[in-house]
Amino acid sequence: MKRIGFIGTGSMGKILIQSFLEARAIAPEKLWITNRTIEKAYALAASYEELNVVHDARTLIKQCDWIFICTKPLQIIPILQDNADVLTAEQTIISITSPILVHELASVTTANAVRFIPSIVNRALDGPSLVTFGTAVNEADKTDLLRLFSAVSKPEIIDDSITRIASDIGCCGPAFLSFLIEKMIDAAVEKTKISEEEATAIMESMLIGYGELLKQKHFTLQTLQERVTVPGGVTGAGLEVLKAEITDQFHHLFEKTHEKYDEDRHLVQKQMQELKKSEE
Repeated sequence: MKRIGFIGTGSMGKILIQSFLEARAIAPEKLWITNRTIEKAYALAASYEELNVVHDARTLIKQCDWIFICTKPLQIIPILQDNADVLTAEQTIISITSPILVHELASVTTANAVRFIPSIVNRALDGPSLVTFGTAVNEADKTDLLRLFSAVSKPEIIDDSITRIASDIGCCGPAFLSFLIEKMIDAAVEKTKISEEEATAIMESMLIGYGELLKQKHFTLQTLQERVTVPGGVTGAGLEVLKAEITDQFHHLFEKTHEKYDEDRHLVQKQMQELKKSEE
């Protein structure tokens, strides 16, 4: 069994560690974790016997075959640089951040490079993850990695060209939908006698059932709308309002997320250029 490490136990790193362990995809004794604030790593490890905590990335890298780097984008390249002498071609670096492309990772390490972008819904051991393999990753390793990712998600292999939009839908999507759903609940409370607690309970139950309908392939998004909408009925009247008032909001949303992504990509490219100059 592969020895697996996590550098970074913040929000998404913690979710992945918990999910892989609870799915029994990784045995605790085969998992090493570290964090800049080491107390956070120890706090997480307290829930899992035999989980290994080390105090720095270098010690972790020496112990592991597959290394997840769950830090901010601009921290990843320095970690790889600082540990270039202990990383080998037999190891695999797995970045969970979108702004750094796989070929950029591969250019600064002898290890294999993979990008695995998770979603918060993976905490339920379901939902999408976005995967891009470096050219040096062999087919056997791809199969093994996809098996691991499949324990907590439904991996989608994507090209760099759709990284941002795929992330907007699969990874940012839960937050966007939560915001819209909260607005629907707020309006229901303001306009009627229903309480926030009642509206929230009904909404959450509906969403769980809605997800099951799609999961069990009873309906598609379009056929579900058609089935619920009776000609001349209440649902149809409500949909007419949505069709009239929801126009370019999502176009603007994607424009904004892509603007931010371009800013992040610029900082990464600047970091890569500085690295290249330092090596000349």
